Amino acid sequence: MIDKKILKELKKLKKEKNAVILAHIYQLPEIQDIADFIGDSLDLSKKATQINADVIVFCGVHFMAETAAILNPNKKILIPDIHAGCPMAEMITLKKLKKIKQQNEKSLVVSYINTSASIKSESDICCTSANAIDIISNIIQFNKEIIFIPDRNLGNYVQKTCKKKMLIWNGFCPTHNNFILPDHVVLAKNKFPKAEILVHPECRYEVIALANHVMSTGGMCKYIKTCNKKEFIIGTETGILYKLRKDNPTKSFYPLSPLAICPNMKKITLSKVLDTLNNMKNIVKVPENIRRKAYLPIIKMLKPNWQQHLSK
Repeated sequence: MIDKKILKELKKLKKEKNAVILAHIYQLPEIQDIADFIGDSLDLSKKATQINADVIVFCGVHFMAETAAILNPNKKILIPDIHAGCPMAEMITLKKLKKIKQQNEKSLVVSYINTSASIKSESDICCTSANAIDIISNIIQFNKEIIFIPDRNLGNYVQKTCKKKMLIWNGFCPTHNNFILPDHVVLAKNKFPKAEILVHPECRYEVIALANHVMSTGGMCKYIKTCNKKEFIIGTETGILYKLRKDNPTKSFYPLSPLAICPNMKKITLSKVLDTLNNMKNIVKVPENIRRKAYLPIIKMLKPNWQQHLSK
């Protein structure tokens, strides 16, 4: 339970600054409790374009706050911990991407949202784990070759599902790749035989092959609300369990691996949120020349008729 004085102070600051708080679903429980909106990358990307506020406090990792800054050039985007980064996003550099593009001039670059603003600026369209299959399925009709960056696990899953060979960058999420393993699935199945296994597509394909369903975090939340099952084994970062249990008190949730914790997501604390908003610090800015270029692949992803842009 959060101290009432802290909540009162936060409410006061939000009103004074005309601010809202967005939080990713992997955030600490205390952060989820104070957020105005909680979601996955796709949900947060959409929400960032709909907010009527002067300030967005983004409780997530740096590329997420950058995305909000790209979509909202007239708003101040704050991140409570400027060092909350994403190892996967750092696994591809602008220099390396440009080299790949030069070697594959006729290919389209599909960039996972888990990338920096500069990488997005050199991409044709972005995707999230929630819509990657839809994005790739629609690109296939244009008979274009595809460079998929930077997550090899999501890329391999989409490639197998869509039956479309892609040039996939060899990046990965350390939390999903290194701490959610096939052995964990076998142990979980034996321990909770009645539970459905839901895993994130950032997991290794050997893990995905053993699961009942492969879903984004947002997809998991929606599915579980309407599912008649009462027990679920969740294969993603453990922060999601707080929301799942809160939203579904009559159902039981077990982590596929209790080791699946993102240290960067956990850098955001309540005291940092208060300090950031009170002092208007850690403003996330994207240079305008990069912002304009990065805006296009993101907005293509968010528009219902985005396929039309790829035929040109």
